[in-house]
Amino acid sequence: MRKNLLLAGIGAAVAAAAVMAAHPWTRTGNAPVAMAARQPVEVATVEMRDVADVYAADAVIEAVHAATVSAQIAGNVTQYYVDAGDRVKRGQVLVRIDTRETDAQVAAGAANVAQAEAQLAQTKINYERTAKLVESRFVSQSALDKADADLKSAQATLQMARAGATQATTARSFAEVRSPVDGVVTRRLAELGELASPGKPLIEVHDPSALRAVASVPQFVLPRIATARQAEVVLPTLELNVVATHVTVLPAADARLLSTQVRADLPAGIPATVVPGTAAKVMLPTGSVKRLVIPAEAVVRRGELTATYVVGADGQARLRQIRVGETAGAGWLEVLAGVDAGERVQIVKTVAAR
Repeated sequence: MRKNLLLAGIGAAVAAAAVMAAHPWTRTGNAPVAMAARQPVEVATVEMRDVADVYAADAVIEAVHAATVSAQIAGNVTQYYVDAGDRVKRGQVLVRIDTRETDAQVAAGAANVAQAEAQLAQTKINYERTAKLVESRFVSQSALDKADADLKSAQATLQMARAGATQATTARSFAEVRSPVDGVVTRRLAELGELASPGKPLIEVHDPSALRAVASVPQFVLPRIATARQAEVVLPTLELNVVATHVTVLPAADARLLSTQVRADLPAGIPATVVPGTAAKVMLPTGSVKRLVIPAEAVVRRGELTATYVVGADGQARLRQIRVGETAGAGWLEVLAGVDAGERVQIVKTVAAR
């Protein structure tokens, strides 16, 4: 019995040694650290640098060219030619409103013009006849004056009838609601059969080729960013950073929120996933400040762990947990805790241990 137990213990020790040989772990404190493969390594130094100090303002993406198209006449919506997401051209018909009432107004306008033309022709004949009778001294001058007044009244009536006909035709054209810009339909605001009335929104359209980030900046930050001409727009949900083509600080403040609006125009070629309403941050430069920075290629991320390999005096690289902040220039990250200035860290482009 004891002999069997001894043999089993020796077997377990041999198996454990084989496992340790297959997984050579060292320890730094209480955390195991996988040793990197034996190969030449690149080392960098943690250092203090002057980096741009920025104010991160919460922002929302909006379209530079957007329109909410409303009805200009009353009537039921009879047809939608587009839906949300469809591309449209300037002048394209989007919605049709019932035209029966406006058709009747156009017909009435045409009838009024015809009646006024007939009346004008009759008064013109009467005026000419009266003028001849005055020359022959069969009627007095007052009769000619009255005929002249009737002629002018008929001319004015015709002009008014023509204006009414034009107004009716224009109102008839409002039954076809057209797009004011080239762009994309954002959403429909009414459904078939609903009663449209002057001023009621029917559809929203925006131009996706021209977008901007709109942020509200507290007034105490305004003196530092009032002359800002550049900014970086961060879209965290899309993991996208872009440089604004133009920055505008509006010359007005919101008295209720004590803030000022800042607009950062986005460059052309932005991915289609960036749409109005997307959350963003506008990074506005406010000067420069010294910060402790570390090369981005020296940072190791494993799930929720953020760490770096610190090279000690003995030349051995040991994994140490750190806390990093924002980007501090191309290829550098601000480090908030875990390492000190002057310490050497290993550049880890690919990590062998998983």
